Amino acid sequence: MTETEIPGTVPERFRPPTRFAVPGRIAVSERTASRWRTATLTEIRRETPRAATFRFAVPDWSPHVPGQHLMVRLTAPDGYVAQRHYSIASAPDDPGHFELTLDRVADGEVSGWFHTVARPGDRVEVRGPLSGFFAWPGDRPALLLGAGSGVVPLMSMVRHHRARGLSVPLRLLVSARSPEELIYAREYGAETTPVFTRSAPPGVPAGRMTADHLAPLFDRRPPGGWEAYVCGSNSFAEHASRLLVAAGQPVDRIRIERFG
Repeated sequence: MTETEIPGTVPERFRPPTRFAVPGRIAVSERTASRWRTATLTEIRRETPRAATFRFAVPDWSPHVPGQHLMVRLTAPDGYVAQRHYSIASAPDDPGHFELTLDRVADGEVSGWFHTVARPGDRVEVRGPLSGFFAWPGDRPALLLGAGSGVVPLMSMVRHHRARGLSVPLRLLVSARSPEELIYAREYGAETTPVFTRSAPPGVPAGRMTADHLAPLFDRRPPGGWEAYVCGSNSFAEHASRLLVAAGQPVDRIRIERFG
């Protein structure tokens, strides 16, 4: 997900968007949330021209709940420190490892380092998993709406659903500018509907997500309805949440994580 700053850790001129997170139904261990650990980069996979997945090994890594995030800390030789929050992309069923998928952000200190400097064997400090608000343990039907790198925490949920063979309904609507910018394009299956805003494959109209994309999911909503998760830029989060409310989704069952 787009890198996010902890106020006070870096100069104002480097300050990217703020993450919104409030306590939720998933309890977070205070010990886990406050402890820094060393993570070793083991693999880099290109996802799109602007996004890549970075796989890390942490011997005593605590399994996360899909939708949670962590903090990454880089320390320069002169002692300068930069910290960012990033959503976890991997499913929790991967002992001792986790993955982050990062967009390269213009002038981004941390994302810039990952995309231009980092190599397997490099080490970073991490703290987490953090936040229970946006977490989905797989216990209720989930309707996921993401745009751009906002799909990262949602993909953790999709991977968890597949890895555990869960029968609870899960559907994903993911928005990207073009097929070339669709993160995780090779992994999507029948649970996913892609929406392309600027250029689309032949025969597929390009444009923003609309009520027509949601209608089939609400015409055949599961018993008890959906728990909705929305992740993306401020403008996408507002647009998607309005579509959900208009479709009949209760406001108190829409969880939003935004950037920008």
